[in-house]
Amino acid sequence: MPASVPGAAARRAAAVGLPLAAAALAHIGPAATWLPVVRGRLSPRLAGVGHPRHVALTFDDGPDPVSTPRFLDALDGLGVRATFFVLGDASVRHPGVVRETARRGHEVAVHGWSHDRPWLPAPARDVRALRRAVEAVRGVTGVTPQWYRPPYGILTSGRWAAARAAGLRPVLWTAWGRDWTAAATPASVRASVEADLRGGGTVLLHDSDRTAAPGCWRATLDALPDLVAGWRAAGLTVGPLAEHGTAVVHATAPRIPGGPPVVPRRPPVPGRSRHA
Repeated sequence: MPASVPGAAARRAAAVGLPLAAAALAHIGPAATWLPVVRGRLSPRLAGVGHPRHVALTFDDGPDPVSTPRFLDALDGLGVRATFFVLGDASVRHPGVVRETARRGHEVAVHGWSHDRPWLPAPARDVRALRRAVEAVRGVTGVTPQWYRPPYGILTSGRWAAARAAGLRPVLWTAWGRDWTAAATPASVRASVEADLRGGGTVLLHDSDRTAAPGCWRATLDALPDLVAGWRAAGLTVGPLAEHGTAVVHATAPRIPGGPPVVPRRPPVPGRSRHA
């Protein structure tokens, strides 16, 4: 009957649309971990929470033949080692920078093959791209990377699976410097980091302006001495993720000068996994 046609069309649309919607949600749902409150509560390990007396210093978006060597020199002067999340395509173009990063004692991790946004599901492509990035890093440094931070911090289900297939552990951050804008200054970078950081945290900074305002890395570079001095004054050690430990913070961690009040973390609920 004519009156039933709209109803039939609606049912057909629902039959097609609902599975597509469910697939889209399954793909992008894990990206909610981009929100600090989500990853902080559900998976402290993914948030980069480690030993309460340590700060993990990390850099994204390199290697860059102009800026990255400046960071290596600055870190040498400060006596600090860090974790550099590099892009596979840039590592192939600038292998000498990656090799020098590893030679100076820094940890080289994977930031993906390219700096793209994974809005459309492409699980096979994700696996291929991440394995390609791992091989690029291993081929240059001779060391198999352990860590993966996706571009923009967007972890889809496909990229979770790709990380597992590549033997990588995903990790995001607990504090960042908002150092990718043209308005970034050393003072603004320090203030952004100090607003969220406490002992046991992982700091996200950038050693390249590949996907940011040209030259913004200079603000980060100039902020480093004061950042490191502040952490050390608070009794914290600074280093790469490899030295960060995996213990969830149960005791009160030292407060970072200028940072938020420290609140002890609750112990994990029995039976609930704390693993990313």
